[in-house]
Amino acid sequence: MPGPYRTRRRHGKHSGHSAHRTYGDKAAWYLPLAISLDALGIGVPGLLLLRHTRQPHPLLCALVAAALWTALRAVRRRYTADVLGETRGVLAALTDWLVLLGMLAVLRTACGEIVRPVVALAGVALGPLLTMAGTNLTQRHLISDRRSAQAVRRVLVIGEPSTADHVVGHLAARTEHAYVVVGVVPVGNAKLECGAPVTARLGSVEPRNPTDDGAAVLGAARELHAELVLVAPGPRLSADRLRRLVWALHDAQTQVAILPGLVDVAPRRLQLDAPAGLAMLHIAPPLRHGLQVWLKSAADRAGAAFGLLLLAPLFALVALAIRATSPGPVFYKHTRYGQNCTPFLMWKFRTMVVDADARKADLERTGANENDGLMFKMRRDPRVTRVGRVLRRYSLDELPQLVNVLRGEMSLVGPRPPLPDEVARYDKTEVRRLAVRPGITGLWQVSGRSDLSWDETIKLDLRYVDNWSFTADVDVMARTLRAVVDGRGAY
Repeated sequence: MPGPYRTRRRHGKHSGHSAHRTYGDKAAWYLPLAISLDALGIGVPGLLLLRHTRQPHPLLCALVAAALWTALRAVRRRYTADVLGETRGVLAALTDWLVLLGMLAVLRTACGEIVRPVVALAGVALGPLLTMAGTNLTQRHLISDRRSAQAVRRVLVIGEPSTADHVVGHLAARTEHAYVVVGVVPVGNAKLECGAPVTARLGSVEPRNPTDDGAAVLGAARELHAELVLVAPGPRLSADRLRRLVWALHDAQTQVAILPGLVDVAPRRLQLDAPAGLAMLHIAPPLRHGLQVWLKSAADRAGAAFGLLLLAPLFALVALAIRATSPGPVFYKHTRYGQNCTPFLMWKFRTMVVDADARKADLERTGANENDGLMFKMRRDPRVTRVGRVLRRYSLDELPQLVNVLRGEMSLVGPRPPLPDEVARYDKTEVRRLAVRPGITGLWQVSGRSDLSWDETIKLDLRYVDNWSFTADVDVMARTLRAVVDGRGAY
């Protein structure tokens, strides 16, 4: 089928495969796993600690704490089918844990002095860790399922052809989400480029019969077994026409979603309002000030200082290896651009021959650059030394940048620090990646590094810049270890 459209059919009633037990569109074991880990993560450590410290009524206290924890998470909708497996849940687990501590404190006060505060705190400390581990497991399983066309929802897209093409291409480009486009109902008579099946077409003129649009879309949805109708409003789909269409779909028990036209905006930044009955979507600005920014700065400097002390022996070994195998200095320093286009001197272990910069122009003239954008990348760069290849494979050449982090010029997590000649060719979109401090690691490194195209790199950086949060940094740091061990895209 032409264009970016890809068919992914889920196992179950429309795919021809034998159905299996599910929770919503997901594996049935997600729910019992989540509840069991939550209950055991609070109950078992609490029971063992209470018995060891000879606290009164250890079994009763452990059961009450486990029941409170699972009940709290159920009330806060952590077990619903649309939530399980969708996020890593770091912030959710921590906030729930803090609420649990408050509830236990109130219960302790109401029932008298039953358990010492320190013992109670230690007893429930493992709970959120097991919760996050279970969430991570289900998310990895869910992503794997979706890559093999399972646990997805069949979607019918409605919109003007250019918008429909964009929506279909955007959803087809990634597979970790729950939506697979099975068809398009174009508004107007222009040609579709996406290659998706078209079983109905809405004219560009307002229909005289209010049920015309609904009948056409419902017919297409039933023919394609669509579970969701995704509407992209435009000039030919007025508010009143859209309203009647939604009425018709809802009367037929068909789910409807509206695309606002936003790209790469984290859900936590969105807030829905309806002044005078008019649906309005508020978008919170990116975090640039406040407690989370202060925490990031403090964690950066503390982490850099600790890392420099801990890795001092490794620094010495790498320095000896570089000096023994290649003439020239151990460190390579180069001007890079940081936050708000501020230049700084970035440090790395030298992985190339001494005259590497001078030879770069000759390689560019011969078309050796394998990157499709402003970066220069070669899989087998002749300027890289033997030791340099090992250092790049495991990202050890980046470690001296901890000095830049300690000086406040870089962060542990952030976009890749660009070269001056790259910044000179940036457009207004690409310059936005310099709104935050560059990092030693980031979404670029954990998502494929040099294997990514320039456009993919920019999209990842802008997603980080606009949607940054402290918990997102923690997630990237955790994923960095796996990316370094895997070594994919490191050259």
